[in-house]
Amino acid sequence: MSTKHADLSVGELAQRAGVAVSALHFYEQKGLIRSWRNSSNHRRYSRSTLRRVSIIKAAQRSGMSLQDISQAFSTLPDYEKISHEDWQQLSSSWKQEIDERIERLTLLRDTLSYCIGCGCLSEKYCEMINPGDRLQKRGAGPHFLEPGEAQQVKQEILSEIDFSDWDDEN
Repeated sequence: MSTKHADLSVGELAQRAGVAVSALHFYEQKGLIRSWRNSSNHRRYSRSTLRRVSIIKAAQRSGMSLQDISQAFSTLPDYEKISHEDWQQLSSSWKQEIDERIERLTLLRDTLSYCIGCGCLSEKYCEMINPGDRLQKRGAGPHFLEPGEAQQVKQEILSEIDFSDWDDEN
């Protein structure tokens, strides 16, 4: 049998995928991958399982939960014959969520040392940007760290500021 179509032992799959054998057992218990037993009662995996494990790892690194991954995998057809188009559909279904995570992380990176609109009023610019915690009326949480809301809140604040009496020193 050619290597391309040969099945893999649990150790071979773990080594090639860069995960612990226990991780494969866990993924299998969660229904993310599946194996069968050969005549010697050893677990065997199809080579296509290697792609599933790689996608699980990449999705987890991007912050996706195993529940989200499992839900996405459940939309795929026949377990063993997943086409390029099936993988395209899966990746496009994750695109919006990944884009939102990127936006959230970018906001966190760019504003964490600045006012994040949480109401603490402890940072140098908080009292200027959020005087008297006026953002409290919008509800709980850091309003400058939520995609979409951050831009809207900033526009509201800028529209309330009277710049007419500002001089060059401000």
